[in-house]
Amino acid sequence: MLNHVHYLMEAENPDDIPKIMHWINWYSAMSFNALLNRKGHFWEQRYTCHGFPNSDKERALNTIRYIHANPKAAGMREGFFYDFSNYGSYEQLTTDGITQWHPAFFELGTSLEECADKYKGFCRRYTPRKKSAKKNDWGKKILRGILSRLPKTKTKASPGQIPLPFLIEKIVLIEIPEIAQTAINFIKANRFPYYSVGW
Repeated sequence: MLNHVHYLMEAENPDDIPKIMHWINWYSAMSFNALLNRKGHFWEQRYTCHGFPNSDKERALNTIRYIHANPKAAGMREGFFYDFSNYGSYEQLTTDGITQWHPAFFELGTSLEECADKYKGFCRRYTPRKKSAKKNDWGKKILRGILSRLPKTKTKASPGQIPLPFLIEKIVLIEIPEIAQTAINFIKANRFPYYSVGW
């Protein structure tokens, strides 16, 4: 998503989830700060967590579908395919090296193809609730008004405002090849079948 991430994970010991999330948030913040040549906090708030037993198959499928539908609900996509979502692993039965299908997925049919077909139908029947309009956007309006009164000058973007290099450049392929290759494999496996991936 543009400003947050969803995970569905299972820990061997549920008490380890805070430690796991601390490590993920710390590692991703350090990595993105290094890539963007910036310092300080990367994540705005602490994560939120909603736990449920792995045996609750209905809740699991609804949660997976909610995560897959988020880009559609936010108006970022018309369908469920999104480069940074593992929906393709469920509908196309692709292997991205990261995704493990939830046991509830296997109970949708007697073959993997039937499971994928039923999951696709399950998603198509879903109507995501529209994301509420941003509340507290007064700061943006004030800033827009101030910026409109400033003289027009050609400015260079600060390091914190440049796009992530691995989305547009080959830099990371050299600096962090294993992370870049995992990202490429993930996107290829989960992309809409008619798109291609080029770096």
